[in-house]
Amino acid sequence: MKTIEIDDDLYRYIASHTQHIGESASEILRRMLQVTEQTLLTAESSVVIPEAAPKAKAVNDKKPAERVRAVRELLLSDEYAEQKRAVNRFMLILSTLYQLDTEAFAQATQSMQGRTRLYFAGDELTLLQSGNHTKPKHIAHTPYWVITNTNTGRKCSMIEHIMQTMKLPQELTDKVCGTL
Repeated sequence: MKTIEIDDDLYRYIASHTQHIGESASEILRRMLQVTEQTLLTAESSVVIPEAAPKAKAVNDKKPAERVRAVRELLLSDEYAEQKRAVNRFMLILSTLYQLDTEAFAQATQSMQGRTRLYFAGDELTLLQSGNHTKPKHIAHTPYWVITNTNTGRKCSMIEHIMQTMKLPQELTDKVCGTL
């Protein structure tokens, strides 16, 4: 994978064409430019791009930056903006966080529970048995279920705990919670 620099306005334009959570900029560009595998093979055989040795190490250091970018893309996406209810935005955020780091997500959710009920589980029944009126919902593209009958402040606390476990910047965490 190579790293390129683009202007902020161009990045926002690309991110605005996101069709689903977790879709990468590369996937968006492939779709927008209608690039196929055959097109890529043909282009690779006719073009030689010199490697920039100093950049190779920087690509390995991008993982935290890619996580931040993916969360920002979610916040800028049409899908997120179209959500009228906090619970739906909450579910999109959880799905995105899981896709970014499944291990950190699992670690964060295992230790998270209320005084009398669980917040996350691998199945709906476990959450139904952990309290009254929990309103469990499945988190898309994950093996997890979450209770949704909590106030927005509690939802923010849950997201904040997960994002801290993932070592995402506090300013990004605050921004995410501010959108709920």
